[in-house]
Amino acid sequence: MLRHLPNLLSGFRLLAAPLAAWAILAEHDTAALVIFAGAGFSDLADGYVARRWGFTSQAGAWLDPLADKLLMLLCFLALLKVGAAPFWLVALVIVRDLVIGAGALLAKMLDLPLRIAPLMIGKATTAVLVGYVGIVLLLLALELEAPRLVTAGNYTVAVFAALSAATYLYSFLRALLSGRRTA
Repeated sequence: MLRHLPNLLSGFRLLAAPLAAWAILAEHDTAALVIFAGAGFSDLADGYVARRWGFTSQAGAWLDPLADKLLMLLCFLALLKVGAAPFWLVALVIVRDLVIGAGALLAKMLDLPLRIAPLMIGKATTAVLVGYVGIVLLLLALELEAPRLVTAGNYTVAVFAALSAATYLYSFLRALLSGRRTA
C-alpha cells in the first residue's frame, strides 16, 4: 500500500482540482483555499515519498504532472470566471502549458533526442503559479483587497510563464533542428 502512496496522493489532486474550482465558483473562498492548500501539500508529499523511498512508477510519471496541470488550469479558469484573475494572464498560463504539451508530444512522435524532464524554470514557474493562486484565494477568503500585491503577482506570473514557455520552446526547436533520432 505504501508503495502506491505517491499515486494515491496524485489521485487526490485529480479529485481536488474540480472541487477547488467549484468552491471558487460557488464563492466558498475558505473551502477553496483549504482544498487548494491540501492539494499543494499532497504534491509536495507525493514527490518526497516517491524520491525518498524510490516509489516511482510510469503511472506516477504521468499522473503527477497531469494532476498539477488540471489543478492549476481549473483554478485559473475559476478565478477568471469570478473576476479574480485577468483574461490575459489566464490565457498566457494556458498557452504556456499548450506549448510545453505540444512540444513534448511532437518530440515523442518524431522520436527526437529530447529528454522530457522538468527544467528549473518550469519548477520555479509552478511555484510562482501555486503561490499566486494561494495568495488570491487567501485574499478572497479574508475579504481583503490588495490591488498592488495582485498586480505584482500578475506580472510575476506573466514573466515566469513567458520565460518558461520560451525555454521549453527553445529546447524543442533545438531537438527538432538537430535532425537526430533517439532510437
